[in-house]
Amino acid sequence: MSDLAVSFEFFPPGDEAMAQQLWQSVQRLAPLRPSFVSVTYGADGSTRTRTHEFVQRVLRETDLTVAPHLTCVGASRQEVLDIASGYWKQGVRHLVALRGDAPAANLTAEGRYRPHPQGFAYASDLVSGLRQVGGFEMSVAAYPEGHPESGGLEADLENLKRKVDAGAHRAITQFFFEPDLFLRYRDRCAAAGIKADIVPGILPITRFPQLLRFAERCGASVPDWLRHRFDGLDDDPDTRRMIAANVAIEQVQRLRLHGVEEFHFYTLNRAELAYAICHALGIRPQVSEARVA
Repeated sequence: MSDLAVSFEFFPPGDEAMAQQLWQSVQRLAPLRPSFVSVTYGADGSTRTRTHEFVQRVLRETDLTVAPHLTCVGASRQEVLDIASGYWKQGVRHLVALRGDAPAANLTAEGRYRPHPQGFAYASDLVSGLRQVGGFEMSVAAYPEGHPESGGLEADLENLKRKVDAGAHRAITQFFFEPDLFLRYRDRCAAAGIKADIVPGILPITRFPQLLRFAERCGASVPDWLRHRFDGLDDDPDTRRMIAANVAIEQVQRLRLHGVEEFHFYTLNRAELAYAICHALGIRPQVSEARVA
């Protein structure tokens, strides 16, 4: 299955217990030899220090390729470029370049996004700026159902094209549950002349109410059939995990039938479901090649 590529997203821990769980997940998933692991910022860049600390630990204690998220909001151009320069000096060669979710200070009275006056306005500007720092491989975000603030799918596709034209190598999608949503979006990207790889973002469902909050915030749809599968399982975590694994395995296998060979998993810092899905894809541990302290 060497033609398959997977990557995993983690978020920086908030306390020592979360740090232990996160590192256990890294240890569990590292032998699957992901093409990279990404590390998020908080919604407004608020976890920046913890992100840096986790990135440094991954670099120091594993052979994994780490791709920190870097956002525009709440920082000047120079601050952002200094962070990128620091990453480059540490050996980071892959970044996930995002506008980021705006804090209240970056919103107008009507609730619209207002860029930092000395900052990069949008992710396409960030991608262009990062090219001045070094030859990073850059991933950006894509939205099969449109970003809530984009004004529609066509505007969203134009924005993605700007990011790719600025130098992005890969677009990772927001999570979705209907494979046809992704396949139609991939076709529309191709028709729009977007040359980058479009990688499906897969969210294994750990808690359904949490998923509903995520979906409402980012404009992702939750189909009725999915709601029905999880109905009545609030107090049955074992069955929930089995259903969640089955849903995601069906999703990735359907996408593979249509030529998708790269997947990005939003792990929520838990390894079990992502590991099971990768096993179903035919990805097996390569312990002899992995180094995780």
